Amino acid sequence: MFTIGDFARHGRVSVRMLRHYDAVGLLRPAHVDPSSGYRHYRAAQFARLHRVIALKDLGFTLDQVRAILDEDVSTEELRGMLRLRRAELESAAAEAAARMARVEARLRTIESEGTMPSEDVVVTPLPPVRVAELTAVAASFEPQDIGPVLGPLFGELCRRLDAAAITPAGPGLARYEEEPGGDTITVRAGIPVAGDAGDLPTAEVPGVPLAATIIHHGPMDGVLPTAHALARWIDAHGYRPVGLAREVSLDCPDDPAAWVTELQQPVVAV
Repeated sequence: MFTIGDFARHGRVSVRMLRHYDAVGLLRPAHVDPSSGYRHYRAAQFARLHRVIALKDLGFTLDQVRAILDEDVSTEELRGMLRLRRAELESAAAEAAARMARVEARLRTIESEGTMPSEDVVVTPLPPVRVAELTAVAASFEPQDIGPVLGPLFGELCRRLDAAAITPAGPGLARYEEEPGGDTITVRAGIPVAGDAGDLPTAEVPGVPLAATIIHHGPMDGVLPTAHALARWIDAHGYRPVGLAREVSLDCPDDPAAWVTELQQPVVAV
């Protein structure tokens, strides 16, 4: 048998925790010396200890842990609980990381207020382009609403073009259109095509005489500082925006940090 100290060390828990589990009836020692009161545990009790810790990490209270163990939950059932909890924690961690990225983007935007962009803004005409296009609806213009809609649209569009053996005639083009009432956004994902687009719907994106353009480097969930820099430049140089803004995916490698996207805002001089 193990002393309480040895059992704690091998079980990777504290002695105080074992004493508490004993007090609440979760994990009784195999033997208590009647004269000294020293607790001793058997190796077989590690199984129950690991279940207690695992269930606690799942978010159960100690009373709930006791009830579950009294029902003699199988190893497979416990494994299923742990897998579910792992998925929940991974989802929460991903959301926390995404939220932090949005906060950082807003912070960079605030810090750059009152300054002109160091990036080059180019005013240029945009030619018309024919695209194979898929559309869907997003809840808002916020990056966390646009990204989960736009990514799958481009993925499906590329899959269908590949299946039809159609070679894109240019980089991907995204457009966003506010629905009446402003409650939702229509997201348009297009890829230029020169000839037959098979069964894919197509759209004619009209050319514009002038557009202010700027290059954004990195993932699109950090696009706000670049977009705001472009807006400030437009306002400071005697233009006003007209029509739908566009995003052209110049380079989209597997690593989003290396993405290169051109933001295009049609403008007129004022």
